[in-house]
This record gives sequence, structure tokens and C-alpha cells, in this order.
Amino acid sequence: MDIISLLKAVGAVMPDSHFVGVSGKHMATYITKDALFPHVLEVEKVCQMFAEKNKDVDVDVDVVAAPALGGIILAQGTAYALSKIKGKEILAIFTEKTGDGDQVFTRGYDKYVAGKNVLVLEDLTTTGGSVQKVIASVKKAGGNVLAVSVMVNKSPKVVNSEMFGVPLRALGELEIENYDAENCPLCKNNIPINTDFGHGKKFLESKK
Repeated sequence: MDIISLLKAVGAVMPDSHFVGVSGKHMATYITKDALFPHVLEVEKVCQMFAEKNKDVDVDVDVVAAPALGGIILAQGTAYALSKIKGKEILAIFTEKTGDGDQVFTRGYDKYVAGKNVLVLEDLTTTGGSVQKVIASVKKAGGNVLAVSVMVNKSPKVVNSEMFGVPLRALGELEIENYDAENCPLCKNNIPINTDFGHGKKFLESKK
């Protein structure tokens, strides 16, 4: 089963509404990883997909790094699966979001990056901004970023290897058109913002 079919099977792909993503972009289709994570056997399959996708990077991976929160689960599972394939321990760490929106290593995790070869993992990409911040933190900590791997690239026309400066390895692509709030046709057509999924509730509160 391919990644898009797997996500649809667990109800993670939701079309025909008005969503706001973590980037602040508006879109008519949303992928919620929250629908995936309760299904541990499916999560295991996704992590195995990540491991298979990245087992042949030119240099062996030492560490898998991902942004919290969603990336934590995937980084753990992928590092475990890669460890089994490679026959060595591959560590899993994560960055956390700061008040100004950066992604930084806390808890002393930067010490696991220094001098190591790092695979940066992400669940979903719309603008690629979070991944760029993780890459910057890895480099700041003295790590070498080998590649970026994402579960679903939602903006394949703009989010690519050139953006990150290293190979981008996506498990799948599902192009979802997204809009800035001020130019959103869904807003102009008065389609209610979904507050059950995504960041719609936070967006509406910010407008009060």
C-alpha cells in the first residue's frame, strides 16, 4: 500500500472544507496526522517506508532529527527500523518550537548531533519552513545533514531538494493548493473555517 492510500484508509486525508495549516496557509484539503498516530501498526508501516526510502543514502545515518510534535513518533520509529536494517544504533531526537517560531534543540539533544550524519524527518510539508529551521539547528550544532525525508510533500512545485540544499525524499506527494489568508478564495466565498482540525480555531481567535 502506498502512503496516500494508507493515510486515506485511516481517515487522515480530509477534502472539501476550509482549513488553516500550521504555516497559516488556507486550503480546501487537509491531512491530519492525528488520525494516523492512534493506529500503531500503520505507524510502524510508515516508519518502515521511511527506513527503506533512506537506507541507501551515500553516507550512513547516525541520527534522525525531526520537529515536535508529530515528528517525534516518526523519528523514533524510523530510527528503530533503520537501526535494524543497518545493524547499528541510530538515535532519534527532536527540535521544539520557540516563542518566535524557530525550531531548536533543547534537553541537551544538540550534543547528539555534533559531528554526526543526520537525516531530517518531517511528516507533512506545505512551505518547507519547519524543515529549514531544523536543518539550521542541525548545522548550528555541528551536524551534517545528509537528506530530508517527508511523509507527504503537499507543495512539490516549490518544496524540493534545491530549497533544502540536500536530497528531498518524499514517501508520497499530494499537491494541495494553499492560499495566504488575505487572498483566500474560500474566505471570499464565505466557506466556514474548520475549527475541529488544523489551526482554524487559533486563526479565528487571532482575528477577534
